[in-house]
Amino acid sequence: MNDTTFWDQRRSRIRTRKGGWRIGGGISVHGHSLLEDLVGRRSFFEVLYLEVTGKLPDPRLARWIEASFLCLAFPDPRIWCNQIGALAGSVRLTPTVGISAGVMASESTLYGPGSTRPAHDFLVSAQTARLGGATLEAFIASRTRPGGRVRAPGFTRPIAQGDDRVAALAGLAAELGFVNGTYLGLALEIDALLAPHGDAGLNMLGYLAAFLLDHGDMQIADGECLYALAVNAGVHACYAEAASAPAGGFLPLSCADVQYRGAPARPLPDAWPP
Repeated sequence: MNDTTFWDQRRSRIRTRKGGWRIGGGISVHGHSLLEDLVGRRSFFEVLYLEVTGKLPDPRLARWIEASFLCLAFPDPRIWCNQIGALAGSVRLTPTVGISAGVMASESTLYGPGSTRPAHDFLVSAQTARLGGATLEAFIASRTRPGGRVRAPGFTRPIAQGDDRVAALAGLAAELGFVNGTYLGLALEIDALLAPHGDAGLNMLGYLAAFLLDHGDMQIADGECLYALAVNAGVHACYAEAASAPAGGFLPLSCADVQYRGAPARPLPDAWPP
């Protein structure tokens, strides 16, 4: 018989280690008083990290994480998730619905926050292969398709080559006193090996995965949770702009834009049945 103790203990009750609200007794977050210990004393990203991981981060790390969110705050309505936010504003959905829809659209396995885990797993696999005696060249060869394209999450980017956000985050990391650890060093070595492939190179999420493996002090599931809303500022911007314009003003269609290729027009009888 299967042991159902875990579920039995939770029947008709909610259990949590995160904290909670006691009416008249304040709000606790992992043993800290939200209103007395955190509000006005800790930044939003310090508290967000605490809420997700159960640990207060080094303020330097929280500042770096905030900067990485800013690097995903593109107010460009051509970007797929932002486009959904703009369409939502244009048809007058509420901000919560429209911005949430845009954020959900960022859940991609190739680009955006959804690729955090694949980038993490790629770096961990590379390090595991190296510790097992394989060369990075051999590891990259094992990830290369017959046509020469490398399957390297965190090292590709649509449209553009290179990623200037990496330099911005690396500069801030140095300013804050962080030094490249095992995984950042590994990521830079892989970047150099991929350079001859032309369109392959370290992108922002690959750098982010390497940095957090070295300095984040969290599990990958925590990292995915932490970055779930990372694109929201760009979606906010595009929603707000479209919502402030006349309704239907984002990518409107004219009847002339519709090309009908169905059955030809048929004469209709004057009355029905004929």
